Amino acid sequence: MSGDDRTATVVGGGIAGMAAAVVLARAGWHTTVLESRTGPGEVGAGVALPLNGVAALRSLGLDDDRIDALGHETLGTGFRDTTGRPILLIPDDVEEVRRVATIHGFHRRRLHTALEQSAREQGAEIVTGARVTGLTPGIPGGARAAVSWRGSAGEDRRAESDLVVGADGMWSAVRGALFPGMRPTYSGSTSWRAIVPDTELDGRLAEYWGPGAEFGAMRVSDTELYWYGYVRAPEGAVVGDEHATARARFAGWAPEVVDLIERTTPDRLMRHDVHHLRGGLPTYVRGRVVMTGDAAHAALPTMGQGASTALEDAVALGTLIADPVAAGADQAEALRRFDAERRPVCRSIARQAEFVAKVGADLGGGARQTVRNALLRMVPVRALTLTWASALGLSERSRSQS
Repeated sequence: MSGDDRTATVVGGGIAGMAAAVVLARAGWHTTVLESRTGPGEVGAGVALPLNGVAALRSLGLDDDRIDALGHETLGTGFRDTTGRPILLIPDDVEEVRRVATIHGFHRRRLHTALEQSAREQGAEIVTGARVTGLTPGIPGGARAAVSWRGSAGEDRRAESDLVVGADGMWSAVRGALFPGMRPTYSGSTSWRAIVPDTELDGRLAEYWGPGAEFGAMRVSDTELYWYGYVRAPEGAVVGDEHATARARFAGWAPEVVDLIERTTPDRLMRHDVHHLRGGLPTYVRGRVVMTGDAAHAALPTMGQGASTALEDAVALGTLIADPVAAGADQAEALRRFDAERRPVCRSIARQAEFVAKVGADLGGGARQTVRNALLRMVPVRALTLTWASALGLSERSRSQS
């Protein structure tokens, strides 16, 4: 079978799924994306991409001009306490550190739209309103994989494929079919998010830690700021007035924090409980199926690597599976290599995210805050930033994808 005859079904039409569709279609696979939603593909919040995520975008075909037009380049500045006093600030006068701290802020919906456009331009077919109802993983070199779904008009459909990509997010139907015991866990925190008009603030990523809470804000365009408020809360908590509750929860914090929440109109505010797939999947491949993004390794958001790792998964899908298999390489070996490369990286990031949550947003009040802040103020920040980047392989991965 030639590369042009190979078929792929991508389950999930979010950032992870569209990125996967780009590389598969670009490699000559007949690619179909199944997305359960019929409306906009992503909610309208912000997303931060560190240098490895931006490098992945370049590998997916977005040049620097397009990336700059979609988002806003800024810097991570480190952490402050609830009053705005520095706890651990990243210096911006050392080029090596500045490079590691560079972040691009994006409106999530715009980034998703750009990836969807790229997938369509490469020839991918996108089917919306498709709710997956069954999956047979198949065998590399043997039986093909099969996906069943119910369409938007209630019709039942089924397609066989040489490859299935499970990119359907936190509550993945593909993961549920192949790994029924692996379910997301509530983190203990919920998060408000909003994008507000702004042209005054400098827009660098500023993060604040307080008892059982974290607040962050950054620019996503010349005229917009994204903010989030991450707080400990019971799972599924229902409040009558989200805006009033957010204002009350962060009352007394730094003036810029209070001001951003005050300037947010209720219609711009959203809140979601934060879940994660603790430990990730034991393997990212099963039969002819490969798992990517949150479906495989949903981590806590405290490392800001969720979107970046999904994009990197797509790049690896292209270089390790789509391209070589289209050229005649053994699919089983290609899938094995993908799992061997991506799983350790994503597990390391997830462990780092849990650690940051414990010393940051999840830390209780009283003396614990005072001791934590005092200890972090003594840390050599330049060395810590470079060590952190090296431990996660950010510089190496970014260079390899550029």
